[in-house]
Amino acid sequence: MSNFELVLKLLLQLTVILATCRVVTIIGRRYLGQTDVVCEMIAGVMLGPSMLGLLAQDWQQWLFPKAPIALDAATKIPHPSMSILFAISQIGLVIYMFLIGLEFNTDLIKKRLKSAVLVSSAGILAPFTLGAIAAVLLYDKGELFTPGVKPWAAALYLGASMSITAFPMLARMLYERDIAKTTFGTLALAAGSIDDASAWCLLAIVLASIHNSGSIAALAIGGGIGYLLFVIFVGRPALTVFTHLTKRDDGVTVQTLILVLMVLMLCAWFTDAIGIYAVFGAFILGTAMPRGEFVDGIREKIESLTISLLLPVFFVFSGLNTQIGLVNTPQLWAITAVIVAIAILGKGLACMLAARWAGENWRESATIGALMNSRGLMELIILNIGLEQGVITPTLFTIMVIMAIVTTLMASPLVALLLPDSNY
Repeated sequence: MSNFELVLKLLLQLTVILATCRVVTIIGRRYLGQTDVVCEMIAGVMLGPSMLGLLAQDWQQWLFPKAPIALDAATKIPHPSMSILFAISQIGLVIYMFLIGLEFNTDLIKKRLKSAVLVSSAGILAPFTLGAIAAVLLYDKGELFTPGVKPWAAALYLGASMSITAFPMLARMLYERDIAKTTFGTLALAAGSIDDASAWCLLAIVLASIHNSGSIAALAIGGGIGYLLFVIFVGRPALTVFTHLTKRDDGVTVQTLILVLMVLMLCAWFTDAIGIYAVFGAFILGTAMPRGEFVDGIREKIESLTISLLLPVFFVFSGLNTQIGLVNTPQLWAITAVIVAIAILGKGLACMLAARWAGENWRESATIGALMNSRGLMELIILNIGLEQGVITPTLFTIMVIMAIVTTLMASPLVALLLPDSNY
């Protein structure tokens, strides 16, 4: 496929993605009470094999080709068209999480650190324990784990995958409701970020255990702590240069914006390289940026394009991997129901009770539980890792994706019910 053909297909893909997201968002927000992020996730599933693939399989495969290209009998590479979409989606996610970091009020979290740690700990320990128990009980119930994977390894992986939170979705829900800057919103963001950072470190330990490589876990945990300390004690003072540049130039210039993007991409690259995922490098950098006129200028220049173009590509690209049709027997649907129930009890209920124990009122506690219970596309990432690493089968992958969809769909209506006004 020539470069010209790739560009033509990319333009058509973006047109279809934006049009589908817009239509689904209008319907979802008006009639189903869903936020943009959930609607874009549904749009991705609709454009994948689960819906469009059933209605027009040949056209869906032509527009979003999943089959790799064979260079020879022994070498295959991902289709370049999808590789381009993947790269765009990751850039959009990184920039968006940087914007969320800019909204993060670090002064508020100092007063809520104990609550955030308590909620995130409950959001890790409870679902991990229930997931590990479920893996042991379901180990011989169908083809869920790849042959050769030990029961203890299966338990560790399923427990870790149950512990994940859809941090980008949680952040966007809070942002769309204009409560990201509140004390409650900051607590939810802090708990979600600590939860997911811990879950990714836990995943690194699991993969290290499976592959007998301690270097994977050491790099993720040690590198993550080192990056955080560096940003706090070295990066934060150094980044004040952007305040001086903004005042000197009477606003954020193109040159300043380019410099910010350079630093952002470097931080995202580092945290992705050490195994914690790029979004946390971007988010932590955003929290360390100087506030005031500089932040307002940065948001004005990059927010609209990121939310309207780049971010929908991320959600749609991830939704293209969902194949609901793989769960096609009563036994598999029963297992799916058990997994969904365990997910809700282990994550939503545990975080709600932890928040209440930390001193939040019941409404705030239930809202935090609903937000933390949403797995979304971060779950898809950890599931793809398990599939690529040969830990789980496509069947269990699909079951876990259904669980992620159900828990994510629950979040928006519950939050809308618990927080009826956006000025909470």
